[in-house]
Amino acid sequence: MKQAAGTEIHLERNRSRLLVKNKSLWRQLVQNFELFTLSLPGVLFLFIFAYIPMFGIIIAFKNYRFDKGILGSEWIGFKNFEFLFASDTAWRITRNTILYSSGYMLIGTFTALLLAIFMNELTKKWIKVHQTIIFLPHFVSWVVAGYLVIAFLDHNAGFLNQMLESIGWRPHKWYFESAPWPYILNLANLWKGIGFGTLIYYAGIVGINPEYYEAARIDGASRTQMAVKITLPMLSSLITILLILSIGNMFRGDFGLHYFIPNDSKFALPTTDIIDTYVVRALRSLGDIGMSSAAGVYQSVVGFILVVLANWIVRRINKDNSLF
Repeated sequence: MKQAAGTEIHLERNRSRLLVKNKSLWRQLVQNFELFTLSLPGVLFLFIFAYIPMFGIIIAFKNYRFDKGILGSEWIGFKNFEFLFASDTAWRITRNTILYSSGYMLIGTFTALLLAIFMNELTKKWIKVHQTIIFLPHFVSWVVAGYLVIAFLDHNAGFLNQMLESIGWRPHKWYFESAPWPYILNLANLWKGIGFGTLIYYAGIVGINPEYYEAARIDGASRTQMAVKITLPMLSSLITILLILSIGNMFRGDFGLHYFIPNDSKFALPTTDIIDTYVVRALRSLGDIGMSSAAGVYQSVVGFILVVLANWIVRRINKDNSLF
């Protein structure tokens, strides 16, 4: 009897807690109705273009045929994944994808932070000028950027080769070599993406209470000391969150960068080929939709695992800096 009574009391307490929690959630919805309404277009966009298409994941496990459709195609299990990893280039494209993404993440974060700190020292007039200059390449497509790179690196009339010839050096056939492309791709990615990253970090710096800097100046701190002791610690949460999100995209390379900048040169493939470009070439030559879908699932699953793992590590170190 006592055990039954104790169980009833425990269930009643759980019901009470759920009711209080539901009332609290409803109260938050009512109080923040305008904000939730503003977020509705973004939520609908994600639902329509990110969650509903997830049904197509089953293509990765089927021998897809247009005449039979998604549901009618033959189920073949993990054979598409076996085909993807059985190729000789599987290790190369996986290695390139990880190394390039890591380089873009580390170099981009460091440079964006440095520029944001420098911009914070400028007057408002010059801040607007610099923001426009560094943010403008963000709106340039990789197709256009690829033509700009050709104008510099073309082995016949490229600007860079003409400069090398003018000082007595031999011109390079850049598109027939593989060694220089890791440097070229990192520079191209930095040129196009640095403006957006700098803007995010600068917005974080603007949000820091200026009283901290005023107190540091009174104590005789230099600008470098204020950047190291005030700015970076105050931005640690923002930096950590952006790094966690970048780690999640580590297996999802930038197709436009790696396809249009090297101009899809077969001689540069050893150092420019990543999973995305390999899948497009395989799809173009073989027409195997199932294999390309398998590569997309592989990227998404590994990206999800990396995000959860990175967040878990950050949470163990500092709970306040974790994403969830």
